[in-house]
Amino acid sequence: MSGFVDALLIVLVAVAVIARQFRARRIDSERRWWLLPVILVVLALREPGLLDAHHHTASAYLLGAELLIGLATGAGWAWTTRIWAEPDGTVWSRSRSSSASVAVWAVGIGLRAGFFALGAAVGVHQDSSALLLGLAGTLLVRAGILAWRGQSLRPGAASSGAYGDGTAWSVGMERV
Repeated sequence: MSGFVDALLIVLVAVAVIARQFRARRIDSERRWWLLPVILVVLALREPGLLDAHHHTASAYLLGAELLIGLATGAGWAWTTRIWAEPDGTVWSRSRSSSASVAVWAVGIGLRAGFFALGAAVGVHQDSSALLLGLAGTLLVRAGILAWRGQSLRPGAASSGAYGDGTAWSVGMERV
């Protein structure tokens, strides 16, 4: 894809994800919460310009930093998201407008901009594929943590017994 199409895709995904966060959403662990991040990874990896041909090591470090920032942003976003269980057992989420979530996003964007500026200063060509991978990591980690947190709120989730629990055992001797 061209740089313009990548940028348009990133903006559209970001707008869609952010717009969805302003309303309560049901957390369903059986839903395919990993599908959008996987699509973004496939789109990012199908382009050959992920690493700079002249600066392999530096571009690999910058890509790794982008991924780590994306994963940390996703985790921070997930932990600043409010989740609750309704009496019927459904679990819902809504992002808080707290200073913590604003700080998570500000630090994540600031670090990304700083690493982009560092790469530009060193002369490393950075493609939008790295940003797509970072966004995919953010969405994947956030959705995974929310699904995990949501399972702990469902009735009976914490008390999943072992095989044989609730079975009446005889105290007497068994015959073989």
